[in-house]
Amino acid sequence: MKSHIILFLGFILVTFAGCRQEQPNTFEGRALGTIYHITYMGADDADMPARVDSVLQVVNATFSVFDTNSLLTHFNWGEEITPNADLLHIIQKALSVSEQTDGAFDCTCQPLIELWGFGRNKTATSPTPEVVDSVRQFVNYRLIGLEGDSLVKRDPRVQLNFNAIAKGFAVDKVAALFKHLGYKDFIVEIGGEVVASGHKNGRPWKVGIQVPTESADGPVESSQQFELSDRAVATSGNYRNYRERDGVRYTHILNPATGKPEETNLLSVTVIAPDCTTADAFATAFMVLGRDRSTQILQNHPELEAWFIYDENGKYKTDHIKP
Repeated sequence: MKSHIILFLGFILVTFAGCRQEQPNTFEGRALGTIYHITYMGADDADMPARVDSVLQVVNATFSVFDTNSLLTHFNWGEEITPNADLLHIIQKALSVSEQTDGAFDCTCQPLIELWGFGRNKTATSPTPEVVDSVRQFVNYRLIGLEGDSLVKRDPRVQLNFNAIAKGFAVDKVAALFKHLGYKDFIVEIGGEVVASGHKNGRPWKVGIQVPTESADGPVESSQQFELSDRAVATSGNYRNYRERDGVRYTHILNPATGKPEETNLLSVTVIAPDCTTADAFATAFMVLGRDRSTQILQNHPELEAWFIYDENGKYKTDHIKP
């Protein structure tokens, strides 16, 4: 799903604008189950890939549901943990977005993710309504909370999954590293989530949104393009991550209210925000809520803007909402 020049996953294409008076420094690597690409202007630092990998290893060791030694896995297993600063930050952000989106974003969805075959279990399933309802009883963001610096469950069956926000957070962490080291002009992309800072040779970075495809391995083509500087962008979509069983396609966009994959004509949502953690979380919530409800929420968030791509009578349509 990746290209070396056109960077995408999560349906974002990243290209670079501007003249080439100064040679950019670029490198890529693997982390968090995906590929990252980074370009920065200024003095080349041979140690930069190692520095970035160190930051991403800490993120993985905190939030991975696939790493049996991660802090999150121990919490999901019912063990008492001492949350680190990253986990505390993400919990607070996740609960805030949950409140603002009427629970459309819900980090307690891990049991549903496993039930539908999008977690450790990769087998497509079609659980009965009775099974779905039984799992939904302990999928509710109000069943977790912070007591001081302790993360607590109000139901022992609760399990967390931060895949819909942790990648954006990882991008923010890497961006913070570059700023700490004195770099002002760079672009960080991890699995399609992006932070762009400053410029490349005096012009903003350019980002494009991928045209939806009929299948997971469809061609990569950009539709809408826009400039990005000192902002973040994240996309959630339903046309590359899905399971098929008995001729039925189940997308990974799960609605916490129903416990089922969301059925909608909305194909992807791209959110632009001050930080990638926020963009990542709202993009997921908006895929669940749909265009109309998401547009209402956007009116109360002038710091956000969003692109909605949807199917209307077999044709792709795009709405750009900027309060």
